[in-house]
Amino acid sequence: MAATRLLAAIAIATASFAACAAEKLEVIVFPGGFNWPIWAAEAQGYFAREGLDVHVTPTPTSMFQMQGLADGKFDIAFSTVDNVVGYQEGQGEAPLSKAPDFFVFMGGQGGAVRLVVQPGIKSIQDLKGKSLAVDAATTGYAFVLRKLLQQGGLAEGDYSFDKLGSTSQRAEALMQDKTAGTILTSPLEILPESKGYKRLANAVDVIGPYQAVSGVASRSWAKAHADTLVKFIRAYVEGLDWLSEPKNKPEAVALYRKHIPAASEVAASKAWDALVPGPEGFQKKAKLDMAGVATVLKLRSEFGRPQKQLDDPSKYVDESYYRRAMEAR
Repeated sequence: MAATRLLAAIAIATASFAACAAEKLEVIVFPGGFNWPIWAAEAQGYFAREGLDVHVTPTPTSMFQMQGLADGKFDIAFSTVDNVVGYQEGQGEAPLSKAPDFFVFMGGQGGAVRLVVQPGIKSIQDLKGKSLAVDAATTGYAFVLRKLLQQGGLAEGDYSFDKLGSTSQRAEALMQDKTAGTILTSPLEILPESKGYKRLANAVDVIGPYQAVSGVASRSWAKAHADTLVKFIRAYVEGLDWLSEPKNKPEAVALYRKHIPAASEVAASKAWDALVPGPEGFQKKAKLDMAGVATVLKLRSEFGRPQKQLDDPSKYVDESYYRRAMEAR
């Protein structure tokens, strides 16, 4: 009995020491199912095995996210590539306390960007004179939305933008009839569509490959914490690999519902179907799509102000940390 108590005490002490020794990492994300690989990496112990204590903060807006990243309140963000480019080029929506040195270190979500509208709207032309919800008017998916509207025959003066926050907040606003339409990313279109809201367009069908949400950090932080970033990437990809295994789908669905209690089992299963098998959704091994980054630059070259010709994707990307993580697996 004494030996049993001693072993239990040693186990508790070891766990406590490991928890204290773990390196805390502040990660800021947009709320929603896109964070599934992070949840999986946490639940399966991949972060702990790398000696990381990952603390996740949901962001209300991209402005809050990028300001916090610039100020050093957060170490890593999962954000759109367009946010990185916009702020680096001085075209960001919000002022920053200092010049940013943001960069993209790995992929995350390819495409899966949808224009979803009120049930009575049948075409892009029906959006004339309407207000559409965005997170920010000059970064993120706003330029994707502008291009979809332009291709549908609308000029910029034919509609207006209303800043209603993150993608999940905009999905709620759509279903509360506070906006005529908005850009949603998978799996956030599933619930509105089940209620009769209409998908007018898939972005990739109109603009080609598109690199959406990706891993983002500051170059200065990454340089000072290179090993930490490599460990994070390695654990994240392991979480994504686990999530992508069909045999793990039941457990993954349960994990999804743990983090999104309002989701039914059917909805969570549909979310897995939308994000995992492809061709849109989670990118295999979180590999960045440089053609998708080039599309981001093409849109920003057209719509960004002050206008600039942006044609060098490598200026905003450094995959060296990702390569290190993959080589070490």
